[in-house]
Amino acid sequence: MLLTGIRLDQYRNLAAAELRPSNQITLLHGLNGQGKTNLLEAIYLLGTGRSFRNVKTPDLIRQGMDTAVVTGQVLTGGVASEIKVQLAGKQRRVTVDGKPVQRAAELHGKLAAVVFSPDDTAMVKQGPETRRRYLDRALYTGKATFLRDYHEYYRTLKQRNALLRCGTSDGLDVWSEQLVTSGTRLMEHRRQYVAQLLPLVQQHYQRLAGSRETVELAYAPDSDHRFQEQLEQCRVTDLRRGTTGRGPHRDDLAFMIDGHDLKTFGSQGQQRSFVLALKLAELDHLQQTFGEPPLMLLDDIASELDRERIHNLLDFLRQRQVQVVITTTTTVGIDPGMLQQSSLYRVDAGTLTYEGSVPR
Repeated sequence: MLLTGIRLDQYRNLAAAELRPSNQITLLHGLNGQGKTNLLEAIYLLGTGRSFRNVKTPDLIRQGMDTAVVTGQVLTGGVASEIKVQLAGKQRRVTVDGKPVQRAAELHGKLAAVVFSPDDTAMVKQGPETRRRYLDRALYTGKATFLRDYHEYYRTLKQRNALLRCGTSDGLDVWSEQLVTSGTRLMEHRRQYVAQLLPLVQQHYQRLAGSRETVELAYAPDSDHRFQEQLEQCRVTDLRRGTTGRGPHRDDLAFMIDGHDLKTFGSQGQQRSFVLALKLAELDHLQQTFGEPPLMLLDDIASELDRERIHNLLDFLRQRQVQVVITTTTTVGIDPGMLQQSSLYRVDAGTLTYEGSVPR
Protein backbone atom coordinates (compact mmCIF):
# COMPACT_ATOMS: atom_id res chain seq x y z
CA MET A 1 0.00 0.00 0.00
CA LEU A 2 1.28 3.42 -0.92
CA LEU A 3 -0.05 6.92 -0.51
CA THR A 4 1.15 8.77 -3.60
CA GLY A 5 -0.53 12.10 -2.86
CA ILE A 6 -2.96 13.85 -0.53
CA ARG A 7 -4.72 17.21 -0.63
CA LEU A 8 -6.53 18.84 2.28
CA ASP A 9 -9.06 21.66 1.94
CA GLN A 10 -10.38 23.44 5.06
CA TYR A 11 -9.29 20.53 7.26
CA ARG A 12 -8.67 21.67 10.83
CA ASN A 13 -6.04 24.46 10.66
CA LEU A 14 -5.00 23.48 7.11
CA ALA A 15 -6.87 25.73 4.70
CA ALA A 16 -5.17 24.21 1.67
CA ALA A 17 -2.28 21.78 1.83
CA GLU A 18 -0.82 19.22 -0.57
CA LEU A 19 1.66 16.45 0.24
CA ARG A 20 3.53 14.17 -2.16
CA PRO A 21 5.09 11.63 0.18
CA SER A 22 8.17 9.58 -0.54
CA ASN A 23 7.74 5.85 -1.01
CA GLN A 24 10.04 5.48 1.99
CA ILE A 25 10.31 8.23 4.62
CA THR A 26 8.48 11.56 4.70
CA LEU A 27 9.39 13.94 7.50
CA LEU A 28 7.06 16.73 8.66
CA HIS A 29 8.83 19.11 11.03
CA GLY A 30 7.86 22.30 12.81
CA LEU A 31 6.87 23.69 16.18
CA ASN A 32 4.02 22.23 18.21
CA GLY A 33 0.49 23.25 17.28
CA GLN A 34 1.24 23.97 13.61
CA GLY A 35 -0.78 21.13 12.05
CA LYS A 36 1.65 18.22 11.76
CA THR A 37 -0.58 15.73 13.58
CA ASN A 38 -3.58 16.98 11.60
CA LEU A 39 -1.82 15.79 8.44
CA LEU A 40 -1.29 12.32 9.90
CA GLU A 41 -4.92 12.28 10.99
CA ALA A 42 -6.06 13.13 7.47
CA ILE A 43 -3.99 10.25 6.03
CA TYR A 44 -5.57 7.87 8.53
CA LEU A 45 -9.00 9.27 7.68
CA LEU A 46 -8.56 8.24 4.04
CA GLY A 47 -8.17 4.59 4.98
CA THR A 48 -10.91 4.32 7.58
CA GLY A 49 -13.22 7.31 7.24
CA ARG A 50 -12.44 8.00 10.91
CA SER A 51 -9.93 9.92 12.99
CA PHE A 52 -7.45 8.10 15.22
CA ARG A 53 -8.18 10.77 17.84
CA ASN A 54 -11.29 10.71 19.98
CA VAL A 55 -13.09 13.57 18.22
CA LYS A 56 -16.37 14.26 16.46
CA THR A 57 -16.70 14.99 12.75
CA PRO A 58 -17.39 18.76 13.15
CA ASP A 59 -14.03 19.08 14.95
CA LEU A 60 -12.26 18.09 11.71
CA ILE A 61 -13.63 21.09 9.79
CA ARG A 62 -11.67 24.35 9.81
CA GLN A 63 -13.13 26.87 12.22
CA GLY A 64 -15.63 29.13 10.49
CA MET A 65 -16.06 26.77 7.52
CA ASP A 66 -19.03 24.53 6.73
CA THR A 67 -17.20 21.76 4.89
CA ALA A 68 -13.81 20.09 4.55
CA VAL A 69 -12.40 17.71 1.94
CA VAL A 70 -9.50 15.25 2.05
CA THR A 71 -8.48 13.68 -1.27
CA GLY A 72 -5.84 11.00 -1.61
CA GLN A 73 -4.23 9.01 -4.40
CA VAL A 74 -3.34 5.49 -3.33
CA LEU A 75 -1.74 2.41 -4.84
CA THR A 76 -3.08 -0.89 -3.52
CA GLY A 77 -2.06 -4.21 -5.01
CA GLY A 78 -0.60 -2.31 -7.95
CA VAL A 79 -3.94 -0.61 -8.68
CA ALA A 80 -4.23 3.18 -8.45
CA SER A 81 -7.36 4.80 -7.06
CA GLU A 82 -8.57 8.05 -5.58
CA ILE A 83 -10.24 8.23 -2.17
CA LYS A 84 -12.16 11.35 -1.21
CA VAL A 85 -13.61 12.11 2.22
CA GLN A 86 -16.06 15.02 2.35
CA LEU A 87 -17.08 16.41 5.72
CA ALA A 88 -20.14 18.61 6.30
CA GLY A 89 -21.46 19.19 9.81
CA LYS A 90 -21.84 15.76 11.37
CA GLN A 91 -21.92 14.01 8.01
CA ARG A 92 -19.11 12.17 6.21
CA ARG A 93 -19.26 11.13 2.57
CA VAL A 94 -16.57 8.81 1.22
CA THR A 95 -16.02 8.01 -2.45
CA VAL A 96 -13.54 5.76 -4.25
CA ASP A 97 -12.89 6.81 -7.85
CA GLY A 98 -16.04 8.90 -7.68
CA LYS A 99 -18.30 6.08 -6.51
CA PRO A 100 -19.96 6.45 -3.08
CA VAL A 101 -18.83 4.02 -0.39
CA GLN A 102 -22.01 2.57 1.10
CA ARG A 103 -20.42 0.08 3.48
CA ALA A 104 -17.19 0.12 5.47
CA ALA A 105 -16.10 -3.08 3.73
CA GLU A 106 -15.83 -1.21 0.41
CA LEU A 107 -13.08 1.01 1.86
CA HIS A 108 -11.40 -1.77 3.79
CA GLY A 109 -7.83 -2.52 2.77
CA LYS A 110 -7.46 0.44 0.41
CA LEU A 111 -5.07 2.32 2.70
CA ALA A 112 -4.39 0.68 6.06
CA ALA A 113 -2.23 2.65 8.50
CA VAL A 114 -0.69 2.13 11.93
CA VAL A 115 -0.21 5.14 14.22
CA PHE A 116 2.38 5.48 16.99
CA SER A 117 1.88 8.62 19.07
CA PRO A 118 2.40 9.96 22.62
CA ASP A 119 -1.27 9.19 23.30
CA ASP A 120 -0.58 5.51 22.60
CA THR A 121 2.29 5.41 25.07
CA ALA A 122 0.07 7.03 27.69
CA MET A 123 -2.56 4.28 27.40
CA VAL A 124 -0.41 2.06 29.65
CA LYS A 125 -1.17 4.38 32.57
CA GLN A 126 -4.69 5.42 31.61
CA GLY A 127 -7.99 3.64 32.20
CA PRO A 128 -9.57 0.67 30.38
CA GLU A 129 -11.54 2.92 28.02
CA THR A 130 -8.34 4.09 26.32
CA ARG A 131 -7.06 0.55 25.80
CA ARG A 132 -10.49 -0.61 24.59
CA ARG A 133 -10.55 2.22 22.06
CA TYR A 134 -7.12 1.22 20.79
CA LEU A 135 -8.12 -2.45 20.51
CA ASP A 136 -11.30 -1.68 18.58
CA ARG A 137 -9.58 0.77 16.25
CA ALA A 138 -6.86 -1.76 15.44
CA LEU A 139 -9.44 -4.49 14.92
CA TYR A 140 -11.49 -2.39 12.55
CA THR A 141 -8.45 -1.54 10.41
CA GLY A 142 -7.80 -5.21 9.73
CA LYS A 143 -11.29 -6.74 9.83
CA ALA A 144 -14.22 -5.23 7.96
CA THR A 145 -16.89 -7.38 9.63
CA PHE A 146 -15.87 -6.15 13.09
CA LEU A 147 -17.44 -2.70 12.67
CA ARG A 148 -20.90 -4.17 12.02
CA ASP A 149 -20.81 -6.24 15.22
CA TYR A 150 -19.31 -3.36 17.18
CA HIS A 151 -22.09 -0.96 16.19
CA GLU A 152 -24.78 -3.55 16.78
CA TYR A 153 -23.59 -4.13 20.34
CA TYR A 154 -23.39 -0.44 21.23
CA ARG A 155 -26.76 0.34 19.63
CA THR A 156 -28.33 -2.43 21.69
CA LEU A 157 -26.52 -1.22 24.82
CA LYS A 158 -27.89 2.29 24.24
CA GLN A 159 -31.46 0.96 23.94
CA ARG A 160 -31.12 -1.21 27.06
CA ASN A 161 -29.73 1.72 29.07
CA ALA A 162 -32.58 3.96 27.90
CA LEU A 163 -35.07 1.40 29.17
CA LEU A 164 -33.21 1.07 32.47
CA ARG A 165 -33.34 4.83 32.99
CA CYS A 166 -37.12 4.64 32.70
CA GLY A 167 -37.06 2.37 35.72
CA THR A 168 -39.12 -0.38 34.12
CA SER A 169 -38.24 -3.99 33.38
CA ASP A 170 -40.92 -4.34 30.69
CA GLY A 171 -39.14 -5.48 27.52
CA LEU A 172 -35.79 -5.71 29.31
CA ASP A 173 -35.43 -9.43 28.58
CA VAL A 174 -35.59 -8.79 24.84
CA TRP A 175 -32.79 -6.19 24.96
CA SER A 176 -30.73 -8.36 27.29
CA GLU A 177 -30.96 -11.29 24.89
CA GLN A 178 -29.87 -9.12 21.95
CA LEU A 179 -27.04 -7.67 24.03
CA VAL A 180 -25.75 -11.16 24.81
CA THR A 181 -25.90 -12.18 21.14
CA SER A 182 -24.02 -9.14 19.81
CA GLY A 183 -21.74 -8.95 22.86
CA THR A 184 -20.62 -12.54 22.44
CA ARG A 185 -19.58 -11.82 18.85
CA LEU A 186 -17.74 -8.68 19.93
CA MET A 187 -15.84 -10.53 22.64
CA GLU A 188 -14.84 -13.25 20.18
CA HIS A 189 -13.45 -10.66 17.74
CA ARG A 190 -11.34 -9.16 20.52
CA ARG A 191 -10.22 -12.51 21.91
CA GLN A 192 -9.06 -13.84 18.55
CA TYR A 193 -7.21 -10.63 17.65
CA VAL A 194 -5.28 -10.44 20.93
CA ALA A 195 -4.31 -14.13 20.62
CA GLN A 196 -2.93 -13.46 17.12
CA LEU A 197 -1.07 -10.35 18.26
CA LEU A 198 0.60 -11.82 21.36
CA PRO A 199 3.49 -13.76 19.72
CA LEU A 200 4.19 -10.80 17.43
CA VAL A 201 4.34 -8.40 20.40
CA GLN A 202 6.75 -10.71 22.23
CA GLN A 203 8.97 -11.03 19.17
CA HIS A 204 9.19 -7.27 18.61
CA TYR A 205 9.72 -6.47 22.29
CA GLN A 206 12.69 -8.82 22.50
CA ARG A 207 14.21 -7.17 19.44
CA LEU A 208 13.59 -3.64 20.74
CA ALA A 209 14.56 -4.15 24.37
CA GLY A 210 17.33 -6.68 23.76
CA SER A 211 16.62 -8.32 27.11
CA ARG A 212 15.30 -11.51 28.59
CA GLU A 213 12.19 -9.88 30.04
CA THR A 214 8.96 -11.65 29.17
CA VAL A 215 5.98 -9.55 28.19
CA GLU A 216 2.36 -10.57 27.88
CA LEU A 217 -0.65 -9.06 26.17
CA ALA A 218 -3.94 -10.46 27.46
CA TYR A 219 -7.57 -9.81 26.71
CA ALA A 220 -9.38 -9.07 29.99
CA PRO A 221 -13.12 -9.40 29.29
CA ASP A 222 -15.61 -8.11 31.83
CA SER A 223 -17.97 -10.98 31.00
CA ASP A 224 -17.61 -14.57 29.81
CA HIS A 225 -19.79 -17.43 28.58
CA ARG A 226 -22.10 -16.68 31.52
CA PHE A 227 -22.95 -13.22 30.16
CA GLN A 228 -26.71 -13.89 30.16
CA GLU A 229 -26.56 -15.08 33.76
CA GLN A 230 -24.43 -12.12 34.79
CA LEU A 231 -26.93 -9.66 33.32
CA GLU A 232 -29.72 -11.34 35.25
CA GLN A 233 -27.73 -11.18 38.48
CA CYS A 234 -27.18 -7.43 37.96
CA ARG A 235 -30.78 -6.72 36.95
CA VAL A 236 -31.84 -4.98 40.18
CA THR A 237 -28.62 -2.98 40.38
CA ASP A 238 -28.88 -1.97 36.72
CA LEU A 239 -32.45 -0.73 37.23
CA ARG A 240 -31.42 1.27 40.28
CA ARG A 241 -28.42 2.86 38.54
CA GLY A 242 -30.03 3.21 35.12
CA THR A 243 -27.12 1.65 33.26
CA THR A 244 -25.75 -1.76 32.25
CA GLY A 245 -23.04 -2.77 34.69
CA ARG A 246 -21.59 -5.82 32.92
CA GLY A 247 -20.50 -6.47 29.36
CA PRO A 248 -17.85 -5.90 26.68
CA HIS A 249 -18.20 -2.12 27.10
CA ARG A 250 -16.15 -2.65 30.29
CA ASP A 251 -13.45 -4.90 28.79
CA ASP A 252 -9.76 -4.18 29.23
CA LEU A 253 -6.35 -5.15 27.87
CA ALA A 254 -3.69 -6.36 30.30
CA PHE A 255 -0.06 -5.36 29.66
CA MET A 256 2.38 -7.50 31.67
CA ILE A 257 6.14 -7.74 32.13
CA ASP A 258 7.69 -10.77 33.87
CA GLY A 259 4.24 -11.65 35.20
CA HIS A 260 3.59 -8.21 36.72
CA ASP A 261 1.47 -5.23 35.68
CA LEU A 262 3.48 -3.09 33.24
CA LYS A 263 1.93 0.11 34.61
CA THR A 264 3.22 -0.57 38.13
CA PHE A 265 6.40 -2.55 37.55
CA GLY A 266 7.62 -1.37 34.15
CA SER A 267 10.01 1.55 33.71
CA GLN A 268 9.13 4.36 31.31
CA GLY A 269 11.53 2.88 28.76
CA GLN A 270 9.95 -0.55 29.10
CA GLN A 271 6.47 0.91 28.70
CA ARG A 272 7.47 2.76 25.54
CA SER A 273 9.16 -0.34 24.12
CA PHE A 274 6.05 -2.39 24.86
CA VAL A 275 3.69 0.02 23.09
CA LEU A 276 6.03 0.29 20.11
CA ALA A 277 6.21 -3.53 19.96
CA LEU A 278 2.40 -3.55 20.05
CA LYS A 279 2.28 -1.18 17.09
CA LEU A 280 4.81 -3.19 15.09
CA ALA A 281 2.79 -6.32 15.83
CA GLU A 282 -0.26 -4.51 14.48
CA LEU A 283 1.72 -3.67 11.35
CA ASP A 284 2.73 -7.33 10.92
CA HIS A 285 -0.87 -8.46 11.35
CA LEU A 286 -2.11 -6.01 8.71
CA GLN A 287 0.60 -7.12 6.30
CA GLN A 288 -0.44 -10.75 6.81
CA THR A 289 -4.09 -9.76 6.27
CA PHE A 290 -3.64 -7.71 3.09
CA GLY A 291 -0.49 -9.22 1.63
CA GLU A 292 1.39 -5.89 1.57
CA PRO A 293 2.67 -3.55 4.30
CA PRO A 294 0.43 -0.75 5.59
CA LEU A 295 1.63 2.81 6.18
CA MET A 296 3.35 3.71 9.45
CA LEU A 297 2.46 7.11 10.93
CA LEU A 298 4.89 8.21 13.66
CA ASP A 299 3.69 11.25 15.60
CA ASP A 300 6.12 13.39 17.63
CA ILE A 301 8.67 10.60 17.47
CA ALA A 302 11.54 12.55 19.10
CA SER A 303 9.54 12.96 22.32
CA GLU A 304 8.95 9.22 22.64
CA LEU A 305 12.18 7.55 21.49
CA ASP A 306 15.88 8.28 21.86
CA ARG A 307 18.19 8.64 18.86
CA GLU A 308 19.30 5.01 18.81
CA ARG A 309 15.73 3.66 18.97
CA ILE A 310 14.63 6.05 16.21
CA HIS A 311 17.47 4.87 13.99
CA ASN A 312 16.76 1.19 14.65
CA LEU A 313 13.02 1.63 14.10
CA LEU A 314 13.40 3.48 10.80
CA ASP A 315 16.04 1.03 9.61
CA PHE A 316 13.68 -1.87 10.39
CA LEU A 317 10.76 -0.19 8.57
CA ARG A 318 12.97 0.61 5.58
CA GLN A 319 14.07 -3.02 5.32
CA ARG A 320 10.41 -4.04 5.40
CA GLN A 321 9.65 -1.50 2.63
CA VAL A 322 7.07 0.27 4.78
CA GLN A 323 6.08 3.78 3.75
CA VAL A 324 6.58 6.03 6.79
CA VAL A 325 5.34 9.54 7.58
CA ILE A 326 6.93 11.16 10.63
CA THR A 327 6.17 14.32 12.58
CA THR A 328 8.79 15.90 14.80
CA THR A 329 9.68 19.27 16.29
CA THR A 330 13.34 18.73 15.44
CA THR A 331 15.38 16.74 12.95
CA VAL A 332 18.31 16.50 15.38
CA GLY A 333 17.50 12.95 16.47
CA ILE A 334 17.17 11.67 12.91
CA ASP A 335 20.23 10.00 11.41
CA PRO A 336 21.72 12.23 8.64
CA GLY A 337 21.91 9.25 6.30
CA MET A 338 18.19 8.69 6.66
CA LEU A 339 17.42 12.37 6.19
CA GLN A 340 19.11 12.17 2.80
CA GLN A 341 16.61 9.48 1.80
CA SER A 342 13.58 11.41 3.07
CA SER A 343 11.13 13.90 1.65
CA LEU A 344 11.28 16.88 3.99
CA TYR A 345 8.39 19.27 4.67
CA ARG A 346 8.06 22.18 7.10
CA VAL A 347 4.66 22.76 8.68
CA ASP A 348 4.10 26.31 9.93
CA ALA A 349 0.68 27.66 11.00
CA GLY A 350 -1.15 25.25 8.72
CA THR A 351 1.11 25.93 5.74
CA LEU A 352 3.08 23.04 4.22
CA THR A 353 6.41 23.85 2.57
CA TYR A 354 8.42 21.28 0.62
CA GLU A 355 12.13 21.44 1.49
CA GLY A 356 13.54 18.78 -0.80
CA SER A 357 14.30 15.09 -1.16
CA VAL A 358 16.65 12.65 -2.81
CA PRO A 359 15.24 10.83 -5.86
CA ARG A 360 13.26 7.71 -4.86
